[in-house]
Amino acid sequence: MSVSAVPPVLHTIEQTSINTIRTLSMDAVQAANSGHPGSPMALAPVAYCLWQQFLRLDPQDPVWPNRDRFVLSNGHASMLLYSLLHLTEVRAVSQDYETLSEVSVPLDAIKAFRQLGSRIRSTAGPRAWRLPRGRSAKASPRASALPWPGSGWPRATTAQACPCLPE
Repeated sequence: MSVSAVPPVLHTIEQTSINTIRTLSMDAVQAANSGHPGSPMALAPVAYCLWQQFLRLDPQDPVWPNRDRFVLSNGHASMLLYSLLHLTEVRAVSQDYETLSEVSVPLDAIKAFRQLGSRIRSTAGPRAWRLPRGRSAKASPRASALPWPGSGWPRATTAQACPCLPE
């Protein structure tokens, strides 16, 4: 292995943040006794980089019209998104799109991931307004249209599994 092939060493705070995302995701999946933590663990560095360096969003104003969207269509990695929403303290939004003082994904909701009555789940379903802010859409072959660059719409970053979109 040449010296140039060695990945750069992350600063302590970056590595700690990535490990926190991984651990929170792993613990929630394990407690639910449902799913596999592989995707959140593998995507944690990518998600951290996107959220820290590229996405334009304001956790205090989650309904800001010009915010970027992070579309995660890989259901196995849904806990990755919930971990990010919890750790960045994205504010909850009422049914009338009013920003509330409480966080969108509290730790108790993560502890109840995939449990009966949980406020967070793996799929958007018909009552999407009840989903935590930040989880506002689902990506499927029927709902996979994203705005074209230069269209005046906010940017959308996607992480998709192979069968989610038609070829």
